[in-house]
Amino acid sequence: MNQPLLLLQQAAQSFLHGKGSKPPAADLVTALLDLEKQARQEKPSHQFSDLVGTWRLCFITGTKKAQNRAGIVLGSGFYLFAPIRITISFQSKTAEQGTVNNVVQVGLVTLSVSGPAKFQPKKNLLAFDFTQIQFQILGVPIYKGYIRGGKASEEKFYENSIAKQAFFAFFAIQSDLIAARGRGGGLALWVKSDG
Repeated sequence: MNQPLLLLQQAAQSFLHGKGSKPPAADLVTALLDLEKQARQEKPSHQFSDLVGTWRLCFITGTKKAQNRAGIVLGSGFYLFAPIRITISFQSKTAEQGTVNNVVQVGLVTLSVSGPAKFQPKKNLLAFDFTQIQFQILGVPIYKGYIRGGKASEEKFYENSIAKQAFFAFFAIQSDLIAARGRGGGLALWVKSDG
């Protein structure tokens, strides 16, 4: 196993189980960038089924606009604060189509957004659209419904070009962790979760 992937494994174990120390954020960002570069060179091909399951968000970087013409600059990155639990779940309906569900839990409050997803194996790109929202307190649904013209968006989702959709470009897909760059330019690391 290569060194950048070992660093991601260390971060995942520390984040989920408190085993060992978390690698410094700057080192983890470097490891993520190294793995992304490696994936561009090697062009591994994965399947939607490799993403199926629930993944807990562990580490993210933001982006900021550069003062010069360089465009967007990657932020320094940070581990998520333990009391905030953010998970993303993928379910496949076909080899390249399925659903995504993103859940944010803070204390007794849960907010989830979900919708359709499609996967391009050659690029390891997952496009998605959040079309439904649900809000719960103590596990009791308070509100559930479509957002932003969600029903119409769902009906057209699979016809629309990925260039017009939100997406994650995955560059690390392992049985216990996944890492991707979002359309906005930020990087994210998720670890396998029990739900």
